Amino acid sequence: MSLPFFRTPKPIESQFSPQAEIVLYQGDVKDFLAEIPNDMVSLIITSPPYNLGKDYENRVSIVTYLKAQTEIIAELFRVLKTEGSICWQVGNFIENGEVYPLDILYYDIFKKLGLHLRNRIIWRFGHGLHASKRFSGRYETILWFTKSDKYIFNLDDIRVPSKYPGKRHFKGAKKGQLSGNPLGKNPSDVWEVVTRDWEEELWDIPNVKANHPEKTGHPCQFPIELVERCVLALTNEDDWVFDPFAGVGSALIAAVMHNRRAMGSDSDKEEGNYSASAEYTDLSL
Repeated sequence: MSLPFFRTPKPIESQFSPQAEIVLYQGDVKDFLAEIPNDMVSLIITSPPYNLGKDYENRVSIVTYLKAQTEIIAELFRVLKTEGSICWQVGNFIENGEVYPLDILYYDIFKKLGLHLRNRIIWRFGHGLHASKRFSGRYETILWFTKSDKYIFNLDDIRVPSKYPGKRHFKGAKKGQLSGNPLGKNPSDVWEVVTRDWEEELWDIPNVKANHPEKTGHPCQFPIELVERCVLALTNEDDWVFDPFAGVGSALIAAVMHNRRAMGSDSDKEEGNYSASAEYTDLSL
């Protein structure tokens, strides 16, 4: 599909500014967070480092890893608006052949801050980790937390067509009336890949592998469409969307595609190969 991206060039700022539309900070996320005022961001969405020993991270003990993440999450909580959301996408940490489910290990960190878990979303994909002593991994999870009980959720913007759109009530006071929402139904909490979205309740989104059209040099890249659904559902136009571990910028792209402000930080200067300004006029996916 082809979507208009920007009608006019938009500068990418390197430091936070309340007037900016796109901010990309190269450096430690804690330094960038120190620049951001309280209650500024509507959606924080990210796939944090998994402590896997990739080129861009140093492998440490799981306890040390979670302690460092706890400090960052506390600052993310500070900059999140009262009606805002956090979407935390993680897989598993593997040590000596044993699986540590990161979403479960992260849960208490968020709960101790008073956040509310609204969904534990399963992102299932067809190609995953190769394994010979356990079943091959084919899913990751997205923990969707809100800061309060009053939060943004634009369900109509993410509805999928009903399986039986013409179904009607066959008895009672509503006999003959449509039994489903004419705008479509609520997607399920299991997301899968696009082609069957309109026929199934799954959000069918492939992971970004070597031959995927969005693929860059990043070894753990998540697709733009995965972020789009969260952006549409959990923010309004002109809201701030923040990815504290921006990588190649999938979250930032999804945000600006839908008229949101975007900011991200990444410690790896080489990973994203960002230009000084966003001068694209078209994005083909």
